[in-house]
This record gives sequence, C-alpha cells and structure tokens, in this order.
Amino acid sequence: MKNILVVGAGGQIGSELVPYLRNIYGDSHVVAADLNCAPCMKLGENGPLENLDALDGKQYAEIVKKYKIDAIFNLVALLSATGEKNPQLAWKINMGALMNSLEIARENGAALFTPSSIGAFGNNTPHDGTPQDTIMHPSTIYGVCKVTGELLGDYYHQRFGVDARSVRFPGIISNETLPGGGTTDYAVEVYYAAVKGEQFTCPLPEGTYLDMMYMPDALKACVQLMEADPSKLKHRNSFNISAMSFEPSQILAAIQKRMPEFKMVYNVDPIKKAIAESWPNYMDDTCARNEWGWNPTWNLETMTDDMLKVIADKHAKGLLK
Repeated sequence: MKNILVVGAGGQIGSELVPYLRNIYGDSHVVAADLNCAPCMKLGENGPLENLDALDGKQYAEIVKKYKIDAIFNLVALLSATGEKNPQLAWKINMGALMNSLEIARENGAALFTPSSIGAFGNNTPHDGTPQDTIMHPSTIYGVCKVTGELLGDYYHQRFGVDARSVRFPGIISNETLPGGGTTDYAVEVYYAAVKGEQFTCPLPEGTYLDMMYMPDALKACVQLMEADPSKLKHRNSFNISAMSFEPSQILAAIQKRMPEFKMVYNVDPIKKAIAESWPNYMDDTCARNEWGWNPTWNLETMTDDMLKVIADKHAKGLLK
C-alpha cells in the first residue's frame, strides 16, 4: 500500500485507522473521506480530508484518481441494531458503498478492504469455535449485507482479479470514538459509566457471550492482512479473527476489581438480545493465524486497565459529556 483512501473515516474504526495508517505510510499518503467532514475535521489537520458520499460513484472515482489511490478501506455501514430500524436504508447504504468500492477498485487496479462481522453468522451456525467455513444464515439486514459483501468480494477477485480482502470483526471496543448502534456497544459504554461514577444499565442478559476485540488489535489486523503475501491467502472474504470472549458479568467483575463501588443492572433490549444470541460465542481463527500470522495482543484484563486509564484522563480534562 502506497496511497490509501479510508471511506467512512469518521466512524468508530475509521477515526482511529486513519492516524494509525498515517503513522506507518506518511500523512500525505492516507486520505480520509466521509459523508460529513464536520465531526472528523481533526483528520484534516495532518493529511488530506475529502467530503464524500460513497453512494456517488462519480465523486468517489474522482477522489481515487486525484490521489492515485492503490488501496481502499471501505468502512461505510449502518450497524446491526440501527439497521433493524430501517432495513431498506441499511441495504441501500451498505451495499451501495460496497458495489461502488468494488467497481472503482476494479477500474483503478486498487486493493480493497471491507470488513465483515460476527453478524454474518446466524442461529444455525455453531456458536462455540465457529469454523472459518460454515453455514451462514444471519437474522439481521446487517448480517445479510455482510454475507453478500463476502460473496461479492470473492466474486470480484475470481472474476476480475480485484485484490479484495476482509476480516470478520468481533465487537470492537475503543476508548476514542463511541460506537453507533451496534449490539456489542455495551462493552464500550460500560467503561464510560464506570469512570463517570454512574450505574450502568446493560441491554444484554447475563451469560450472553460475544467475541470482542480491543481497537489496537483491530487496527493491527487491517494492516497485517492487507500487507500479507497474496500467494499464502487461501481465504480472502472473510477471515475469522478473535481476541477475547466474555459476557456482561465478566466485564463487570473486571471493572469492580479496579473500582469496587461500580454497579450494573440489567434492562434487556429484546432486539439486541435476539441479535446477540444469533452470533458466535467465539470464533475459530486458525486460518487467519496460519495464512497471515494473526495473533492478538490484548485480553479483558489488560484492556480494562487501559480503557479505564484513558477514559479517566479524558474525564479529568472535562472531555466527557
């Protein structure tokens, strides 16, 4: 990768991926693009920032040509819980951005990364040690989009030679940007509540295990896969990657170990509960480990230490709402 475009740069992953990539490849070689640049103006301080509607193929292609882009990270998506509120809009945005990304990558000889998700699996998928290759019948429009995206990525690679690659992300936990409408969001929000001295209301029932990952590992995975030797990739769209699996009472215990006064109660959201129960408890990521050397760094304990420290520093500076 030499000249990189991150589409959907203002989102939870994009807002951290852009500076991560710039630190590796140079500020001027990583272009941030988003539909609304106002919330991510900070990304324009050290490198290029473009206003882009990913559904506008003409504008999208012009940016790729302008910067001689050879690698695209398409991060545009409506997430699981938000998507269920408006499935038609979720399909329009998620698939429209993907199709434009695939076509523009094909026309310009660019590599393409589009993340998939644990949401691509469904109730009839094995939940423990979910295999790399298994039945995928998701119960959400978000999951339907992810499965379709995996198939399209493989199709464009086989049919047109597009270097399309992807990982199936678990829930992503970040101390920088708050998530926006995902089923695993509670695992971010709980840390903010703890630091602010608030009781947290968990929308998932106790005992709901989900695959999770700390953002530094997610960023590492993006670059590691895109820089991997293509001759060693038997799979492309999409690799299982895993780092940790826990349920709400375990994250509560981890926080209470450091903040004994912290309290959490349950008020189950039936939509999020149904979505979470259709997803894996933990995925088997052997293929990613064998084909491109995937190896996570963070676990629940080390992540909890870091999350609480960083959020507490923000709180002390008056940066939390």
